Amino acid sequence: MRRTAVIAGIAGLLAAGLVAPVATPLAAPAHAGVRECTEGVTRFVPQPPPALERLGARTAWSLSRGRGVVVAVVDSGVAATNVHFPKGSVLPGRSFVGGAATTDESGHGTAIAGIIAARDIGERSGVVGIAPAATILPVKITGGESGGDEEQQRSANLAPGITWAVSAGADVINLSLSTTANRPDVRAAIAAAVRAGVLVVASAGNREQAADSKDGVRYPAGYPGVLGVAATNAADVVTENSIRGPQVDLVAPGDNVVSTFRSWGDCVFSQDQQSSSYATAYVSGAAALLRAQLPRATAAVVAHRLEATASRGSRTVRNDTSGWGVVQPYEALTAVLDDSVAGPVAPGGVARPTPPPEVRAIDLTPAPDPREPDRAAVLWLLLGVGAAVLALGMARMLRLGRSA
Repeated sequence: MRRTAVIAGIAGLLAAGLVAPVATPLAAPAHAGVRECTEGVTRFVPQPPPALERLGARTAWSLSRGRGVVVAVVDSGVAATNVHFPKGSVLPGRSFVGGAATTDESGHGTAIAGIIAARDIGERSGVVGIAPAATILPVKITGGESGGDEEQQRSANLAPGITWAVSAGADVINLSLSTTANRPDVRAAIAAAVRAGVLVVASAGNREQAADSKDGVRYPAGYPGVLGVAATNAADVVTENSIRGPQVDLVAPGDNVVSTFRSWGDCVFSQDQQSSSYATAYVSGAAALLRAQLPRATAAVVAHRLEATASRGSRTVRNDTSGWGVVQPYEALTAVLDDSVAGPVAPGGVARPTPPPEVRAIDLTPAPDPREPDRAAVLWLLLGVGAAVLALGMARMLRLGRSA
């Protein structure tokens, strides 16, 4: 397949409005030594993903690296031959479009898998996943050998792909896709996954990719039990590219994402704008860290810990732009959560009523004048002087009377 074919395939994904751009040429100043992401050419990015530092990943790794947790990537497949995926790190998975799930014609699924669980290969590459010991379960629902329209493939295979991932033992399901369509089959598959104790993480939507760019609910992120994720820029600010809506629960980095590029090393994705696809993968990886550290915690408890410990301006209020805030893996791993912690309601908890504004009585007592003591002293002085003058005057009058 020539590069033009790859570009055409990517354009098809974008037209579907369900995935993020796969790769754009690299600007030389951004990551020295890498000029572009080219099919068939292996290049490595020596700098680590900037998102890892912003999310405090290395601190979180002192507690958990995601070992033993299976993260299903329901996407375009995962190129398991990439050097960042040694044997055993990517399971065989299943393809619903022919061929193997461990191949990836578009590269989107491979990039998502790398964000989650790419292995460190040493100094030649800085790429490493946020949960670098987790295991990837590829579920291929687009591309493959069967051909056909990718939007139709996705529509036909999304619900069966989610259902199969649950049956195959996924602990976390990553859905880096979104649509305005509220489909009964996908809703049912998500509900079954939630009942089975699987944590589902999905994209909240990107404005420039959606057929309807207006703000509003996106699916599957909008279904009950799903963590919906929007993207931030380098300043941890959600930009206009992210769809606003009630489906937004958390946010994570979504630009200048350094990850795995199909079978050929590394690439930098979304340099010009933010993509919720990649932000979703970071939250899935954070969830994998918690599921490894807290194996008895339910999916609902893990989701609550991620929401309650997220970084935000107001501890008590979420909004449709950034949800509960920027995911903080280390804080989610270590926080002691009880009823006194402000924020989302814990599983099985009761929402705390918003307290009425405090009413205070107005004190009408005049405030003391700090100059009052000085005024009193002056007054007494004047009275004393006046009395002395009066006494002297009366004494003089008496003397004058006697003289007369």
